Amino acid sequence: MDIERLCNEWKTFDKDTENELDFLNSEEIEDRFYKEIKFGTGGIRGKIGAGTNRINYYTIARATRGVSNFLIKNFEKPSVVIAYDSRKFSLEFSLLSAYVFSSYGIKVKVFKEPTPTPILSYAVRRLNASIGIVITASHNPKEYNGYKVYGEDGGQIIKKVSDEIFSEISKLDYKFDIKSFKNVMLNNEVDFHYVDNFVLDEYIDNVYKLSHNKSLIRRMGDRIKVVYTPLHGTGGEPIKRVFDKLGFSNLYFVKSQRYPDGNFPTVTCPNPEEKDVFDLAVRVGMEKKAEILIATDPDCDRVGVMVRDKKGEYTPLTGNQIGTILTYYILSQLSDKGEINNNYVIVKTIVTTDITKAICDDFNVKMESVLTGFKYIGERIKEYEGKKDKEFLLGFEESYGYLVGSFVRDKDAVIASSLICEMALYYKGLNMSLLDVMDKIYKKYGYYKEKLLSFVLDGKDGENTIRIIMEKVIDNDFIKSIGIENCTLLDYRKGIDSLPCENVVSIESSRGKITIRPSGTEPKIKFYISSKGKTCDEALDYISEFEGIVNKMMKIVHNIGD
Repeated sequence: MDIERLCNEWKTFDKDTENELDFLNSEEIEDRFYKEIKFGTGGIRGKIGAGTNRINYYTIARATRGVSNFLIKNFEKPSVVIAYDSRKFSLEFSLLSAYVFSSYGIKVKVFKEPTPTPILSYAVRRLNASIGIVITASHNPKEYNGYKVYGEDGGQIIKKVSDEIFSEISKLDYKFDIKSFKNVMLNNEVDFHYVDNFVLDEYIDNVYKLSHNKSLIRRMGDRIKVVYTPLHGTGGEPIKRVFDKLGFSNLYFVKSQRYPDGNFPTVTCPNPEEKDVFDLAVRVGMEKKAEILIATDPDCDRVGVMVRDKKGEYTPLTGNQIGTILTYYILSQLSDKGEINNNYVIVKTIVTTDITKAICDDFNVKMESVLTGFKYIGERIKEYEGKKDKEFLLGFEESYGYLVGSFVRDKDAVIASSLICEMALYYKGLNMSLLDVMDKIYKKYGYYKEKLLSFVLDGKDGENTIRIIMEKVIDNDFIKSIGIENCTLLDYRKGIDSLPCENVVSIESSRGKITIRPSGTEPKIKFYISSKGKTCDEALDYISEFEGIVNKMMKIVHNIGD
């Protein structure tokens, strides 16, 4: 790839692009142009800026032109619904997408306000759209944005569809008349319709119906205090509406984080998996004496939770623990009411805690495992439709994503937040916090512990390091050299248990397992460590042992790369 030629070509696109590229050094130019952002099942995602390896007007327009060509070939009367989150350029990119689709004669509806991704998922099916687009980079830092595509079933597109769209995009260059688009946008002349208000209203009603204890909340909803932060994202309005409808009257917002702001000025990264995003929520929680704190990411599909402990301090629940308590609560409630259906299926990913399998076995409910990524859970929901022996109940992944019910086909932090608060209220009536519930589950089903180690590996050198790691982890001699004996290697690249091939390797031993997976959306490689012990301390000792092995592995691989 002739990087200098590409860069000079991009400088001719518009003055802003030229000025941005003129200020970059050769190393930065190379990073902008050494590859194209590849379209996959998650669409495209990357840092905002000029270049083929960035998110900008030209990469968004090119992707949309490719999607348009796909739609015209596959649908007689194609239509699209578009949502966007609170990030920089999300509104502009959504209008650009609408502008491009309209130029192809495709009917377009756009949400009026920044909107959670799960509501886009619901809208696709409700409006009978051919496809859905959401402009978001989920929980990534503020420098990022993205373009995510949903199929007509409301789920993330499957590989066959993404490959077809990628093929269409690959035929196109990057040239696009951005000046004309900006003039149209300035004059408010983009040809689209807004999504009707009834879509959000119906979605709120559907979330309300998922409650297992409506009468309890109506009677006692004022007895629990909840602090909530949308982290400058899209969750504020829908979560408040659901809580109001249910009867949770003591919902306190972190005021400085309540409204959409793509600069995310109060956090380093708007990721509810990170404890430090709760700093302001903790202050409000201490002031209000709240039982739980909740944070959702900018597109409101992930949720993190902190719980007030017996010392009056706030302790975070891991993504695995939240999913475990949800599983136990929902099955317990159904069992108490005599409503357990043996056709129910709970779906988790292969890197998510195995304690839920023990819980499902106890309640005589099926559990199935899929590859990492909520798109695979969405595929199972579609697969179960029309089947008499399987009915989707709950899906979750360790990365703080949960879904109950099937009217949405992706992880949903609005649904999860309402059920988390319901659980907290229910167990408060039993003089238990959610931490106490988790301890009870451990004592009953075993001490399962998990830890995620992530390593950021940027640029070409980072890609090479990730490649070396994924080669080394299937080398038995290498595995022994880092301290793992008598293990089983599962190479998901070859297909395991009828699952699709995926760039994932799992190393399993009697003490637990390490699953290695490059991130699909960030320049990271992830090591998912899990163990089970006879006691909590034993399980944690195994985790520490595996963590040391991973760090040793990374040190050796870095030396190879150097």
